[in-house]
Amino acid sequence: MMATYDRIVSTLQSQDVPFRVVEHEPEGRCDVVSEIRGNALSQAMKAIVIMAKLGKKERRYYLAVVPGDCLLDMEAIKSHAGASSVMFAPAERAKILTECEMGAVPPFSFHEELRLIVDPSITANSDIVFNAGRLDQSIFMATDDYIKTACPTFVRIVK
Repeated sequence: MMATYDRIVSTLQSQDVPFRVVEHEPEGRCDVVSEIRGNALSQAMKAIVIMAKLGKKERRYYLAVVPGDCLLDMEAIKSHAGASSVMFAPAERAKILTECEMGAVPPFSFHEELRLIVDPSITANSDIVFNAGRLDQSIFMATDDYIKTACPTFVRIVK
């Protein structure tokens, strides 16, 4: 199985998407890694695995992506999902769905059970940056290229 970082790079290369990889000290906190990379916090993409409970036994998982300077609105996700409740996915389940450790989760989903939802406010910046499945590797790319490549569902999910 290909590592998440390699899948992202391979996907971008196969679609001729320009991007830049930056190596840095391992860090998963959005504000701290943004300072290390020298990017605006609003350019950084936070990707958070959310579990929505739809019934007693039915669960749906979302990869919710918001700019680094925004807070996630759990009620908006609950409404979008038609769920009785939403919460951060258990760490072990999130790791299975993303194939990487928390803090390194990129704004791409490669798992059929992980639905990608992105707040439209990411389009405020022409470029985005994110930890690329590793805590020591980040990718800078054009926002428009991210949208074309990731094909997210846009949902207002910031407070």
